[in-house]
Amino acid sequence: MNVDVKYWYLRDHKLFWMLNNSQIKQLCIITGFKKAKRGELILFDSDGVPKIFFLKKGNIKIVEMDDDGNEVIKEVLKKGDLFGELSLNTDLNNEEYAKVLTDDVIICSFLLSDFEKLMEENPGLAITYTKFVGFQMKRLKNNYSNLMFKDARTRLYLFIKDWAEKEGIRNGNKIVLNNYLTQQDIAQIICTTRQTATQLLNEFEQKGFISYQRKEIIIFDLEKFVL
Repeated sequence: MNVDVKYWYLRDHKLFWMLNNSQIKQLCIITGFKKAKRGELILFDSDGVPKIFFLKKGNIKIVEMDDDGNEVIKEVLKKGDLFGELSLNTDLNNEEYAKVLTDDVIICSFLLSDFEKLMEENPGLAITYTKFVGFQMKRLKNNYSNLMFKDARTRLYLFIKDWAEKEGIRNGNKIVLNNYLTQQDIAQIICTTRQTATQLLNEFEQKGFISYQRKEIIIFDLEKFVL
């Protein structure tokens, strides 16, 4: 990947807006870029060196294995999100990894040591980074709160509405979602069984709220999509 492309990938990210052009060009030297396809795994320390990652394009899911060896989805990330060793703690025994959900994913990465040095040299970047991570932690906390205190129907409803608001393409009253999640993925995200998720999706279809297909989901009118 040439330097010009790297430059614009970094220049476009909100985290680096406060850096000047010269600083961005210096970032290009220490930044790694990876293109990945659906199904690929991204390990946070594949070579034994912890990293921080920025999702430039596409979607991934953050997963970990439970005690029975089953994959558990912790979060689905979109363009602009951060993942990896976000706490900047190299002593963590991190069992998490990322799995690519869509084709043509582009990921930027920094060695943790390089990124720490970068923040030491740019205090404004450190403040912005803290805000980014804080926002993602708050989002994750809200997700856990929904899992703890809401039933499966409400969790699915809130998940679809949030997905539509963040990534949906509006066409009149309709909102179309590129469906990169399997029903099993959706079931794991809302912490229920695949059978229950399927039943609830069918229920929303029968009520005329949505049209669920393998490659797309259509919400006919988000304002009328209510429980």
